[in-house]
Amino acid sequence: MSPVERPFTVAVFCGSSTGNDPVYLEAARQVGRTLAERGMGLVYGGGHVGLMGAVADAALAAGGHVTGVIPRALHDREVMHDDVTELIVVETMHERKTLMAEKSDAFLALPGGPGTLEEITEQWTWAQLGIHEKPCGFLNVAGYYDPFITLVEAMRDRGFTHPRYTAMLQFSASIDELLADFLSYVPPVRVAASPGLEMSTHLSVQP
Repeated sequence: MSPVERPFTVAVFCGSSTGNDPVYLEAARQVGRTLAERGMGLVYGGGHVGLMGAVADAALAAGGHVTGVIPRALHDREVMHDDVTELIVVETMHERKTLMAEKSDAFLALPGGPGTLEEITEQWTWAQLGIHEKPCGFLNVAGYYDPFITLVEAMRDRGFTHPRYTAMLQFSASIDELLADFLSYVPPVRVAASPGLEMSTHLSVQP
């Protein structure tokens, strides 16, 4: 499939465990089904366990195109998913994240642990810096990301990031709403200063 023909593709970051509430597992399955039913591609971490495996399995069962990207070191630990449409084994975590970013048009975080948070916040950082102009969203299942929303608001209110860069994050308990937001996303207006310099100099720079 050529780049022109590639469908809108979402990178999903999520836990390699299922959590202790069945609502997380069902949400992951719904995400996979929804992406496939809408003809959207899925890029994910390549494992066959936890929420990541559930997303991939649901997308595949619904006829979706699923690309897994997994580091060789995690090949056995995360039980590599051999049935995905395309499986790419890389050498490092950095390669994994870079390749997932290149193959995706948007980034979606489901509930997960520190790895999930690191992956989605890196993409948010890259978006702030203008390295890419792709949307970042959080499926806020059963209020899972409420504490993170509070932290993001604190970053904004205490002067550690500009409101335009906190506003670019999208939070919803509905995958349909998030996908609609992704498709209509407009990147923030850029200014000459870096995000850190802009906030540190206390300049009155308008969006």
